[in-house]
Amino acid sequence: MIIYNVTINIDKTAQEGWLQWMKTIHIPDMLATGKFSEAKMSRVMVDEEMGGVTYSVQYTAKNKTMLRQYYEEDAARLRQDAVDRFGEQFVAFRTELEVIDIQNTELRTATENLFVYGTLLEADVRQMVFTREIEGRKDALPGYRIHKNKVAGLYPSVEITHSHKDKVTGEVVVVSSGDLLRADQYEGEAYMRIRARLDSGTEAWVYLEKPVEKKRNS
Repeated sequence: MIIYNVTINIDKTAQEGWLQWMKTIHIPDMLATGKFSEAKMSRVMVDEEMGGVTYSVQYTAKNKTMLRQYYEEDAARLRQDAVDRFGEQFVAFRTELEVIDIQNTELRTATENLFVYGTLLEADVRQMVFTREIEGRKDALPGYRIHKNKVAGLYPSVEITHSHKDKVTGEVVVVSSGDLLRADQYEGEAYMRIRARLDSGTEAWVYLEKPVEKKRNS
């Protein structure tokens, strides 16, 4: 993982407009390039001798190749937009950081297995839901199949068949209890979470569509 860090000192007279532009235009444009999965903006808590206010914006790229593609395909255009809008009211310098290790409480408490087979197979979706990269390992859910009807006409679900001929392929990710709550929120009210045994013998949580209650005749 590569962190592309941009440190900017902005003149106080332009700070308010610059912050609004960063939050609503520039950072979304950076993420829209598809080269970065996350952006974090912070204010540097020092009084600058040069004056102005200093901010750090850290963009997360999957690898050096993605960052190089940003330089080649997008950097000149996006940097020029900043110059056109704010001219000499800011200065910026850039640093590349390679992530060596990540430790946090979520990682230390990640003991729950979650089997994913739909949108959570996508790395950018996992990054959004769990706020970090989570690697998965391939596995399969026997005795189930993908339901022919999608939830809300868009999202896949699985249904149990008990047939040895049926199997849903996907990945197992190891998450924390907090991650499971975030996944519950992402999946929404249309899904429920159950435990099931996978091909590998691993017991894991799986999301499937909640049964629709039939209305009783009055």
